[in-house]
Amino acid sequence: MNRAILLVLDSFGIGAARDAESFGDVGADTFGHILQAAEEGKADNKDRQGPLTLPNLEKLGLYAAHRGNLGKRHPGEGHGIYGFAQERSKGKDTPSGHWEMAGVPVMFDWGYFPHEMPCFPKELTESLIRSCGLPGILGNCHASGTVIIDRHGEEHMQSGKPIFYTSADSVLQIAAHEETFGLQRLYDLCAEARILVNELEIGRVIARPFIGTPGSFERTGNRKDLAVSPPEPTLLDRLTDAGRTVISIGKIGDIFAHQGTGTEIKATGNMALFDATLEAMDQAKEGDLIFTNFVDFDQSYGHRRDVAGYAHALEQFDARLPQLMARMKDGDLLLMTADHGCDPTWHGSDHTREAVPIIGYQPGKLALNIGERESFADVGQSIASHLDIPALNHGTSFLD
Repeated sequence: MNRAILLVLDSFGIGAARDAESFGDVGADTFGHILQAAEEGKADNKDRQGPLTLPNLEKLGLYAAHRGNLGKRHPGEGHGIYGFAQERSKGKDTPSGHWEMAGVPVMFDWGYFPHEMPCFPKELTESLIRSCGLPGILGNCHASGTVIIDRHGEEHMQSGKPIFYTSADSVLQIAAHEETFGLQRLYDLCAEARILVNELEIGRVIARPFIGTPGSFERTGNRKDLAVSPPEPTLLDRLTDAGRTVISIGKIGDIFAHQGTGTEIKATGNMALFDATLEAMDQAKEGDLIFTNFVDFDQSYGHRRDVAGYAHALEQFDARLPQLMARMKDGDLLLMTADHGCDPTWHGSDHTREAVPIIGYQPGKLALNIGERESFADVGQSIASHLDIPALNHGTSFLD
């Protein structure tokens, strides 16, 4: 036992899950379609050109795991821990994916908002308008976050009406201009909304602040997720109870409703999150967990259907892996996975139901092909085993 580092490449699926048909996602493949687009010259931009180049992830076994999920034989093997996992949780949302990898599959049904307009219950919006002193709301529909801000941002700034929208996830998102509406006012509004949507079984309320002027709006790093708490103790709770330190980087604290998340560190952008992870490795002690979510893969590239941006972000992440691996001590465990898919070539702008990679590394250890796992919870159970705490309620360790 030493430390464990768990990195979530948010939305980095590696092909349709076995139950993808139930979600309308047969054929989705976030990694495979980015790989194909790059081979065909369709993922070029000012930052990158040509075929996708991920030498470090490839060496550890990412490509072998991808081929394995597609049911294809693959030449060669990975040199790290490699395999893939199916999701047991009923949704393809962020909390479900993260909670399951931390040992708590979501086996209940979330509440969702309908696709018709207006999509939010009148009682909900009227209550928020009344209790928060709003002149009204804009949006009230399913939408892409960047699109709806471009559509309603100017009117929002003039009227003071916040922008309400949702997606295929169990979520209420509220966008507002940091300067004209006020960041704390947006947070207070979302906190009130969190209370009101509890009876609707809505998983998250998300504050989506933005800045700028019409035609050049930009979302900021001050996003805040207000999630319900996991239904039972997670890996994070178990580690905290055992006196270990959990270092939560990025939006991990929000996703777990700040339950068991220990030291929380915020950073904006994948490279800043990577920097924070390296710094945390200098502080973490034996038995501790560093848990980082790299949100840009999802919010900046997957949802925006930016294939070239996603490809570039993957190459940037891969290029920094040697720095992280060089800082690992004997006995450390590195695992990289995802919480769902978000295929940037797919229709719409929502998540896709996909299997996720499990790619890892332990200094001085031999390669380990873990094959197909029946649940993301195997990640949490393996970390529990590695850090020598009692077994979690769900999942099977691939390290035993």
